[in-house]
Formats: sequence, C-alpha cells, structure tokens
Amino acid sequence: MTRRPQQLRAVIFDLDGTLVDTADEFVPVVQALRAEHGREPMDPQRIRASVSNGARALVSLGLDMGEHEPEFESKRLRLLELYSQVLGTIARPYPGIPELLLELQQRDIGWGISTNKPRAYTEPLLHRLAMQPAPGSVVCPDDITDKKPHPESLYRNCLELNCAPHQAIYVGDHLRDIEAGRRAGMYTIAAAYGYIEPDDNPSSWGADVQADSSTELHALIFATG
Repeated sequence: MTRRPQQLRAVIFDLDGTLVDTADEFVPVVQALRAEHGREPMDPQRIRASVSNGARALVSLGLDMGEHEPEFESKRLRLLELYSQVLGTIARPYPGIPELLLELQQRDIGWGISTNKPRAYTEPLLHRLAMQPAPGSVVCPDDITDKKPHPESLYRNCLELNCAPHQAIYVGDHLRDIEAGRRAGMYTIAAAYGYIEPDDNPSSWGADVQADSSTELHALIFATG
C-alpha cells in the first residue's frame, strides 16, 4: 500500500464513472444502435456497467460483435456519432463532487483529470458542465503515448499541477486506474460507486482505500493519520 501524502498538493480523477456520471447518455445511444440493427432494448444496467470500458466495449456489448469483424469500426464510429448528439445533455458530476472541488480550492490543493476518453469528447463535456473551480490539468489519450494503466498520463498531470506523484491522490472506477496510480507512486482510491462490471470486484484492485459512494470521497481524501 502507498502512504497517504503528507503534503497533499493535488487530487486527480478519472472522468466517466468517477467524477461525472455519464452513463445515462450512453444507455440511449447503445439502445439506438441496437434498434438500427433490429435488436430489442437491453438491460440498461448492463450498459451502465460497461461505460468505463469505452466505445469498443459498448459496441461489442450492444451488437454482440467482436473487434475482428469487418464492420466493427463502422459501428464504433456510428456509436460515437450518436453519442456526439447527446454529449453533455444529461451527464452530471456525482453527488458531493462540486462541494469537494470547492474544498480543494479553499485548501489550495489543485485538481485534474486523467481519462482514456478522447479530447474531442472530453472538452465539450467539460465545457457544458462548467465545473468550478476548473481543473488545472486535463490529460486525454491524445496527449500521451501510452494510455492507462500506464502511468504516463498521471505524470503529465503532476507536471501541469506542479506536484510530485507522491503528493497526489488518484481516484478511479476501473482496475486500470488503480494500476496506473500505483505505478505512478500515488495514493489511490477505488471509486466503487462507478461503472463496475458484474464479475468485477473493486476490493481486489489493490487500491489504498475504497469509496462506496461519491460522498465518501471528502472524508477519504482529507483523512488524517
């Protein structure tokens, strides 16, 4: 386990399923894609659980299609086209997040985002949400060579937030988030309230602590001892 930062300088969040609840935008998108292929609606909770796995996983889930199939890429692009039409219209920060960001600002602690969501979708989403204070660093896969679970994005966050990795906390709702945080030498919090696959168990990810709800983050981040 990683030691809690003695001098906390920054808190970095994954985006979908950790900082912002975006699943209710993806559910109708996947259902619409299925409808275009003559398929009945599927269990919305099954879609929600897969959101953190990205567009490819949602296409595979929604159309029962493997990535090796010739039409897969066109279906992925169609899903992203449908998503662009609803991007930011339903998504909201999780409960307690706005208050947490204000508390970080009051304590002069920076905050940032490390996401595998492409910048073409991250920027419009953040623009519509207009969270205050604004993040001091947003790192997308477009900005780096290696995506999470590689720690490169977190190193870039730290550079932009003017802190060392051991002075930061990383919060994420996927095993790859915790792996990236641990490899970077950060204190990690598993967001067990996020988009978790039915056969997954956040307790097995190796995070330093686990948040079962977003409202627990404040106490976990500012805990002493």
